[in-house]
Amino acid sequence: MKNYLILGLVATLLAGCGSSNSSKPRRTTHQAPMPFASGPLGDACIASDRTARSHRLCGCIQAVANQTLTGSEQRRAVLFYNNPQQAQDIRQSERYSDEQFWKAYRAYGERAERTCR
Repeated sequence: MKNYLILGLVATLLAGCGSSNSSKPRRTTHQAPMPFASGPLGDACIASDRTARSHRLCGCIQAVANQTLTGSEQRRAVLFYNNPQQAQDIRQSERYSDEQFWKAYRAYGERAERTCR
């Protein structure tokens, strides 16, 4: 059975977000507003079948992408939404350009996870 990397760290973010059925009261702390932008990753996020997707979350993911990825890197990352195997192939590639892209993509995913929770 093949193991597929499902959209790198961004999938983890999408899977972990959403409403909670917890009966515990929520702590209210002052947090900076979540950034928002529109673009290719935000569009792919909204079009995905992830249950945690929302305009707010996908806009945040796009805003982080704008801060961390070039336009061509964003267009390349969009392909992962429809073909998760491509992400796995790039992650395991020994090509220098793929390694550089994967480093940028991981940094983006980690930052999106911290920012968009």
